[in-house]
Amino acid sequence: MTRARRRRLIRTRRTLMGVALVGSIAFLAGMTDATGLLLTGDFVSFMTGNTTRAALALSEGNLYHAAVLISAIMVFVLGNAAGIVVAHISQRRIFVVLGCVGLVLALASVMTVQDMLFARFYLIVFSMGMVNAAVEHIEGLPIGLTYVTGALSRFGRGIGRWIIGDRRIEWTIQIVPWGGMLLGAIVGAVLTRLTGAYALWLVSLFAMALALAAMFIPRPLQRRFNQKIAPHRSSLSRAK
Repeated sequence: MTRARRRRLIRTRRTLMGVALVGSIAFLAGMTDATGLLLTGDFVSFMTGNTTRAALALSEGNLYHAAVLISAIMVFVLGNAAGIVVAHISQRRIFVVLGCVGLVLALASVMTVQDMLFARFYLIVFSMGMVNAAVEHIEGLPIGLTYVTGALSRFGRGIGRWIIGDRRIEWTIQIVPWGGMLLGAIVGAVLTRLTGAYALWLVSLFAMALALAAMFIPRPLQRRFNQKIAPHRSSLSRAK
C-alpha cells in the first residue's frame, strides 16, 4: 500500500467516525430540545428562537418571560464555555464532555417539584451548551451540534458553489446534524408524549451511552475533533 493511499484511508476513517459521532450527538440534541420544549414551553438549545421570542415578549411588555429567555441564552453561553474548559483539561475529551452532559441531564430529571422547574430548565439549557464542545469540526469543516441553521446555510452555499463549477463535495457533511436533530426531535417528542417528564431520564441515559461509546475512539482522533488552543502572544514572545 502506498503512503498516499494509506493517508486517504486514514482520512476516510476519521471522517466516517466523525460523521457518526456528529449524527449521534445531534440526535441527542434533538431529543433534548423536543423534550425540553414540551416540558417547559421554551427551547433549550435553539437560542435563535429564544432570542426572537424574548424580543416579542419585550415588545408585548412581558418582562418576566423576556428575562427568563435572556437568562436561558446566558446560561447556554456559559454551558459552551464550561464545555470547552472541560474538554481542554480532559484526556478523553468527548467521553468526559458527554458524561458531564448526561450527569447534568440526570440531575435535571429529578427536579420535578414545582419550585424546581426553573432550575430544571436552566440545567437542560446548560447541558445543551456544553455538548457543543464535544465535536467542533471534522477535517477542518465547522460543525454545529445543537443548531442547524448554520449547517443548512453551509449546505445551501455548497449547492450554489457546485452549480457554478466547484466540484468539491465536503459540504454535504453539513446535512448530517440536521438529519440527526430531526430524527432525535421526533423520538424525543414521542417519548415525552408517552412518558411525560420521565423522558428526560431516557435522554440522560442516551447521553451516558454515547459517552461510553466515545471511550472506544482513540485519544489522538478525539483531539482532532476539537480546535487547538492558540498560544498567548506573550508566551510566543518569551519563546523567541
